[in-house]
Amino acid sequence: MKRSGFADTPLHGGYVPAWLAERMTRLGTAIVESILFHYGHGAFLSRLSDPFWFQALGSVMGMDWHSSGITTSVMGALKRGLNPRASELGLYVCGGRGKQSRRTPDELLIIADRQGLDGDSLVRSSRLTAKIDNNCIADGFQIYLHSFVVTAHGEWAVVQQGMNTATGFARRYHWHSAKVRDFVVEPHTGIIGAPAGPVMNLVDAQAGPAQKALLTMARDRPDLTLGRYVIWKCRAITMCARGIWT
Repeated sequence: MKRSGFADTPLHGGYVPAWLAERMTRLGTAIVESILFHYGHGAFLSRLSDPFWFQALGSVMGMDWHSSGITTSVMGALKRGLNPRASELGLYVCGGRGKQSRRTPDELLIIADRQGLDGDSLVRSSRLTAKIDNNCIADGFQIYLHSFVVTAHGEWAVVQQGMNTATGFARRYHWHSAKVRDFVVEPHTGIIGAPAGPVMNLVDAQAGPAQKALLTMARDRPDLTLGRYVIWKCRAITMCARGIWT
């Protein structure tokens, strides 16, 4: 089984110097162009959805240190190099860090209009990937970078990164549309990373009962939900006091 999902990298300060950014743009564009020519768009998106391959790509392009900046610099370089030739290559890089990530829906709608794609579906996919990694996987990381790579035929991959200010680490998440069968049932191709405390994964294959319970609570009146919680809490305290539940 292909290993992909997320990768943890330390947060480092500083900036990529202009000369390196320019070289990364030229080299990254040449690498992607070669992959597209020899293997096709799907093969490139499959590689992009693998965090280990992505890390290796960053090293080859010149970001040869283990840092969260690899994600920002690599995706920024690919966007600068590929988008001016997007019509020729049939590949578009949308989004980015901070404010750029919030422009992703507008960028996707423009591309969809040019290529005759379903823009609403692409925007929905973009928002769902961000929402799931930000909320449905409760691991302490807040998404701050969202890059959506889409082909002229509508196949896509997502590379996004979250930050955990308590640990000083960033976590990168990878998606590939060819592997997504259901957005709420194991939509990632895999999850890999060093243990960093409890993780509540609400898109795990066994999380169906929890999903249904949360939807039920969301539909109920808040006072009913709070009432049930108070009753459960009182029973738990009583059972603990009697030595029935420890």
